[in-house]
Amino acid sequence: MKLRVAVAGASGYVGGELIGLIQQHPNLQLVTVTANSNVGQSLGSIHEVDDKFAELVLQETSKEVLADHDVVFLALPHTKSAEVAQWLSAETLVLDCGADFRLESAEDFEKFYKSPHAGTWAYGMPELLVSKDVKLREQLAGAKRIAVPGCNATAVTLAFAPLLASGVIEPKDLVSTLSVGTSGAGKNSEVNDGNKPALSSAYAYQVGGVHRHIPEIAQNLNRVSGFGITLTFTPVLVPMFRGILAVNTAELVAGKTLSDVRSAFESAYSSEHNIQLLADGDYPNTAHVEHKNLALIGFGIDEVTNRVVVISAIDNLVKGTAGAAIQSLNIASGFKEDTGLAND
Repeated sequence: MKLRVAVAGASGYVGGELIGLIQQHPNLQLVTVTANSNVGQSLGSIHEVDDKFAELVLQETSKEVLADHDVVFLALPHTKSAEVAQWLSAETLVLDCGADFRLESAEDFEKFYKSPHAGTWAYGMPELLVSKDVKLREQLAGAKRIAVPGCNATAVTLAFAPLLASGVIEPKDLVSTLSVGTSGAGKNSEVNDGNKPALSSAYAYQVGGVHRHIPEIAQNLNRVSGFGITLTFTPVLVPMFRGILAVNTAELVAGKTLSDVRSAFESAYSSEHNIQLLADGDYPNTAHVEHKNLALIGFGIDEVTNRVVVISAIDNLVKGTAGAAIQSLNIASGFKEDTGLAND
């Protein structure tokens, strides 16, 4: 018997990506879609979907509409999920693709989101090291409330966590510069307005330690570092629709080598199906991860500065959000972890 699924916020980019993955999942049945300004429109008029779902009508996001589902995905604006989550039964598996339940620190949430902290849910990054030998995967089994990680946070966290866990890099002065596709800005952003010229240049945004993913990344990396990390994080919007290419650098601990770097990554990720390590001298690009629930990681050492350079690439809409949500759902529900997810 398939789980009955609702997607709240189905008209946006993340909602559309979720629907595409739900369609191909053998254990899920999409029965309800909700929206805000698109209420009353058919799903097929908003997204390319299978014929059997094309006539589903986008309904209002309300307690009554979302009741009686086995699974509810929240693809809503930040701070909206907290309100909607209160409507849902404790027996319903709820996965929030927004930021409302990612942070453990109420102070950090209120500082970066200018809204009261609603609490903390299980964090949906199965591969994240909690310690050198333990991953968050163990905390997702049987969970009923899951906070899906931020896309930028995923790209940076997966690049640094194994090196911190193994004591290969110093926790201070981590630097990440990310090239981010315009879909990361959201469907309602000016850069994705189909009536205006497409983005034709690159520009940095939320510069100077104010980006909302910084406390999330710090929370993830502090779990494994043993010390408080410091991070300079700069996202750059570039003229591509989907994808994140993160260039991450850190100072090597004295005496550590490229062999130690590879050993740390292999220890952490050699058994992971959704993370692939590249050969020495090879580096990923975003074309290789498009539409895949996959993180590609390549690395090298700058001998002059004694810094490791880790390049990580993900599709922000899949491994960065919707794919991570499905992967976490699979673990929570007792399905094979990669059910409904293809990396071919």
